[in-house]
Amino acid sequence: MRLHSKFLKFLKSVFLNEICFVFLTLKILKMTALKPLVILKETILAGESKTINMEIAKLHTMTKLKIPIIVERSKLDGPTVLFTACLHGDEINGTEIVRQLIVQKINKPKRGTIICIPIINIFGFINKTREFPDGRDLNRVFPGSKTGSLASRFAYYILKDIIPHVDYAIDFHAGGASRFNAPQIRIVPENKELKKLSDVFNAPFTLYSKNISGSFRNSCDKLGVKMLLFEGGKSLDINDAVTKEAIEGTKRFLAHLDMLNPTKKAILNENKTIYIEKSNWIRAKHSGMFHGLTAIGSFVKKGDLLATISDPYGKVEHKVKAPHAGFIINVNDAPIIYQGDAIFHVSTQLENE
Repeated sequence: MRLHSKFLKFLKSVFLNEICFVFLTLKILKMTALKPLVILKETILAGESKTINMEIAKLHTMTKLKIPIIVERSKLDGPTVLFTACLHGDEINGTEIVRQLIVQKINKPKRGTIICIPIINIFGFINKTREFPDGRDLNRVFPGSKTGSLASRFAYYILKDIIPHVDYAIDFHAGGASRFNAPQIRIVPENKELKKLSDVFNAPFTLYSKNISGSFRNSCDKLGVKMLLFEGGKSLDINDAVTKEAIEGTKRFLAHLDMLNPTKKAILNENKTIYIEKSNWIRAKHSGMFHGLTAIGSFVKKGDLLATISDPYGKVEHKVKAPHAGFIINVNDAPIIYQGDAIFHVSTQLENE
């Protein structure tokens, strides 16, 4: 009987070990069984790195223009994240952010897939202008058209060939012209999932802003892509502090998705992002030489001196004072301004106030 009992225990042990082995094997296969990713007829296998060149139009000299799409895939299954920049051709700080994600190998995921497009508006980047050669703002023509304007065609192919593969995205922007944005995330109001991602990214500020018709963000939202829009710095400029904020926030974002490269570390920020529900622009009441006196991101009280506007001849100087308390989230860095120009963007209502 004892021998029989021992034999049964032995069989049971072997049977359980085999079940465990089969279960673990199936689990590993499930984790690694990534379907081939096909972008622009190029196949990217699990564990593979590939740069795909998107060609839509040529210069008027017949020179080909290529938009590099850098794809990094893990061998482990997971979400697909897209990082884009330079939707406006002169917002090169975004390009610098995505470039650093690539250089620092942050774009090599622990699991899933990361797609980087450092420059979308290649025409604007070459010409150092916001718009396409046809004068259109790419960020106002989505979802685009296969037979429409040049900008519209770009929008169409981005949505058709890239976005269907994407689960999450961060689109990096900078302030237009000489207007310098404090590092900030923009999300639509009353979206719990985006708010959670914004909490994780933890930029100094988060602004609630509705999707604009024709924008990349609006089209991605309709296609089910969870997108954060990052704003920081100004056009035709690279700011190291803004870039660092974006890089650190992106690492926290990837760590939250369990995608951060194991060789990298996400640094937690003790200061929580400040949610801004409402804000307004202070506009210049006079033309002249502009002397800003207020640091970006600072909190000001009503009546605080923000700047002075003077004539070139040393005879006139106008003071610009804060009409209300709030955080300075954008400063105009232009040395010369005209009456009516936007010179400061100030919060008027924070969340839960």
